[in-house]
Amino acid sequence: MRNLILMFAFFAGLQMALVDPLAAQTASHTVRDDTGRDLVIPDHAKRIIALQEPMLAVPMLELGAKVVGSYGRATDGSGLLAVDFIATVLDQDGRTLGLSGVGPLGNIDLERIRALKPDLIIGGETDGDKVDMLSQIAPVYLHNVRSGDVAGFTTQRRLASVLGADQAFDALHADYQTKLDTVRDQLPFDPVGKTYLAVVIYDQINIVGHMSGVIQAIEDLGFTRADLEGDGEATGYGRGFAVPLSSELFARLNPDLLFVMNSYAGGKRDEDAIRAKLDAIVPGWERFSKPEREGRILFLDSAKVTTPTIASARHTLDAIAQWAAQN
Repeated sequence: MRNLILMFAFFAGLQMALVDPLAAQTASHTVRDDTGRDLVIPDHAKRIIALQEPMLAVPMLELGAKVVGSYGRATDGSGLLAVDFIATVLDQDGRTLGLSGVGPLGNIDLERIRALKPDLIIGGETDGDKVDMLSQIAPVYLHNVRSGDVAGFTTQRRLASVLGADQAFDALHADYQTKLDTVRDQLPFDPVGKTYLAVVIYDQINIVGHMSGVIQAIEDLGFTRADLEGDGEATGYGRGFAVPLSSELFARLNPDLLFVMNSYAGGKRDEDAIRAKLDAIVPGWERFSKPEREGRILFLDSAKVTTPTIASARHTLDAIAQWAAQN
């Protein structure tokens, strides 16, 4: 009898050793993505491909997710685009992270994706035309990154929920809250009741909407978005990333703090480059702009602050703290 019990225990233990690791690897659940599709995804995805880098790969990497492929990279993980967002926002090297490119923007290298053996592919709402093709390789989850109620790092918070990384997000957010309190105390005034506006310059000046880390940080400090005089083209400017603003209206903007940045696709992003761009679009703007004359203007690096991440919000706080130290 004793031998029979020992034999039973042995085989039971062997079965657990064989089955449990496999179950752990294949454990999954059903979710509904932002396009209303129901799909089965792994509980803990280990090989994720992101179809958009600044809006999806960067927030997932900050959460510690195992992203193995992203657009705009070479097969060795080095960046190919004008801005390497992973290096700029997260101060990390795509090669060290084990990333690989999955094709240039707009073109998918299906063979490369298959070779990476993903267990989850995450794209934006504009990637719906790729679902049928990519679903043959791995589950495809589509996440709103530019429409609906997207604001601040809402995208990152919701990705954390999808990936089972809520604790990682909460830890990042707690550290961010501590930094927020520190920077608020460094300001030369109480930000509650004070106004702000943020603009980004492409070929013209645009008001920045609510979908980036920069706006999250500014509003978390206590600032309120200033009303635009006459609204005009900028009606609904809270939607999306940015909407056009006339050069005449720019010269009359007078929030308590004005944030200005260059497009990250347009070359240099430092203060001198931003001023040169403004000079070309709004000649003599320094004479008309009250925030400029009174030292209430901040120049930001758009590549650092415009992803929907806690990291971008922290870069914004660093810039505000630097400005506060000089005022």
